[in-house]
Amino acid sequence: MATIVAERVTERRQGLRFDVASAGMIGLTILASFAILVLLAIIFWLSFTEGTPGDPALVYTLDHYRHIFFDSFTYRVLANTALFSGVTLTVALALALPLAWLMERTDFPGKPVVFTLMTMALLIPGFAVAMGWVFLLHPKIGMINQALMAVFGLENAPFNVSNIFSMGVIEGMNLAPLAFVMNAVVLRSMDPALEEAAAMSGARPFQAVFRITLRVIWPGLLASAIYIATIGFAAFDVPAILGLTTRIFTFSTYVFWVLSPSEGAPEYGNVATLSVIMAFVAAGLSWAYRKAQAQAPKYAVVTGKGYRPRIAKLGALKPLAVLFVAAYFIVAQLMPLLTLIWAALLPYLQTPSAAAWAQLSLRNFQNMPKELLWRAGTHTLVLMLIVPTVTLIISVAISWVVLRTKIRFRGWFDFIAFLPLAVPAIVFSVAALLLALFVLRNYAPIYGTIWILVLVYVVARISYGTRMTNGALIQIHKELEESAQVCGAATAGVLYRVLIPLLAPTLLYAWIWIALLTYRELTLPVVISTTNNLPFSYLVWGFVQASAYGSASAAALIMLALMLPVLLLYWFVARRAGMIAMR
Repeated sequence: MATIVAERVTERRQGLRFDVASAGMIGLTILASFAILVLLAIIFWLSFTEGTPGDPALVYTLDHYRHIFFDSFTYRVLANTALFSGVTLTVALALALPLAWLMERTDFPGKPVVFTLMTMALLIPGFAVAMGWVFLLHPKIGMINQALMAVFGLENAPFNVSNIFSMGVIEGMNLAPLAFVMNAVVLRSMDPALEEAAAMSGARPFQAVFRITLRVIWPGLLASAIYIATIGFAAFDVPAILGLTTRIFTFSTYVFWVLSPSEGAPEYGNVATLSVIMAFVAAGLSWAYRKAQAQAPKYAVVTGKGYRPRIAKLGALKPLAVLFVAAYFIVAQLMPLLTLIWAALLPYLQTPSAAAWAQLSLRNFQNMPKELLWRAGTHTLVLMLIVPTVTLIISVAISWVVLRTKIRFRGWFDFIAFLPLAVPAIVFSVAALLLALFVLRNYAPIYGTIWILVLVYVVARISYGTRMTNGALIQIHKELEESAQVCGAATAGVLYRVLIPLLAPTLLYAWIWIALLTYRELTLPVVISTTNNLPFSYLVWGFVQASAYGSASAAALIMLALMLPVLLLYWFVARRAGMIAMR
């Protein structure tokens, strides 16, 4: 009987190559990989050209690289980016590690609330928080600066949020929830027996943390640090909100500035060259991240039935721990959001006073251009429905090809799918812009349409989608599919009746997460959006660019309010899936 079953399975596998569904998934995988490589190839090609593609006068040159590498301003931007990324990483880990330790290894009260708030904080748009800090600490319009100057008779503002260090601090506070989630998982999976052995040997708690805990979780900590540094290197929203008006650039904002000069035409060759440099630096960081992840098995210390979590008693330190956690949420999240609400209710930004309270109104909301608001909302809704759906269809196809077929070089498909995580988002936006303007304009005029946004959003999210579907598909034993094949099911039947139902919880969670990321995204549309295809985030950015801070605040609050139902759905699904701790 076993021989017959094996023969049937072999026959099914041999016939798999002629199966329409399998051929479709292979074709979809090839198409998605081709789209990623084409976008990267476009910027690489155009970095070596001078002139318009398709024009006989187009020439190949190294002038753009000479200009970039011999321009001292390039190195100033690189230094700014390195400092910004370094401060971001330092602040994020300085906040996240104590928070993760308190939640995972101590008797801190109210853990479910903290886990929920940290998870929700991941999804608050960074530009909304950055706007709040502009209204608080900008040297000209910051309310705290204005109040201190009035009270103490100061001529100059005591605080200035428009510098690289302050940008890094704010970005670090924004990324602390992400670092928290990554390191909390590592701490949760570590066997505390080693810490207990250190305690029995006379080590004090902090000695055990530095000599045992940090060394054991080092691979996970290093991986999260490289990942946070990569995000900091590619960040756009916080440096743009805080630094563009004062011409303080990081690499992403410098690319945007070169692409949108106040005078003259955009320097597309220089933009492409900068994008190539960004891609190589980010790819190096990504390589280091994967190498760090590969070291994790060497530090495995979870030992089956002997594993049990060790909860430390905070004792007299509990009030200080609660104060630390509360201070983080108040300073990093609550203060900027309350300031955003205050700015949205005033005709112009001013410090709290009786006169200011008398001017509070909903005028900024009422004066919002209704047609523009409706258009932005419609475009955002379309993106939130299409992007996660298409992304996960492609992700399932890639994961199936990589994990369930014997195609040669299938590992390359997984590598290509990982590239969007390694390459800064603004690089893909620039690539799509150049592709639409210079390659597809006579064949498929997608510039200024919603489809160019769909293309870039899907490409940028494929790496996340495939990480989720890869992890879920690995956990599904092949015997289930083989049983269905023995019963006569083709690939489509196996997908419909076996794989998709088992993958459904992961797909639902990933769909909601990608939809939320699509909703809050600013970096991708800032290069390729126009008034004809603008999403909600770009509408807020337009108000900021026009210094209409009241309208920008009102639009940001509308955006956050519309985000709440999806956030609640995400919280419910994540809690059911065990991704938000309830202990």
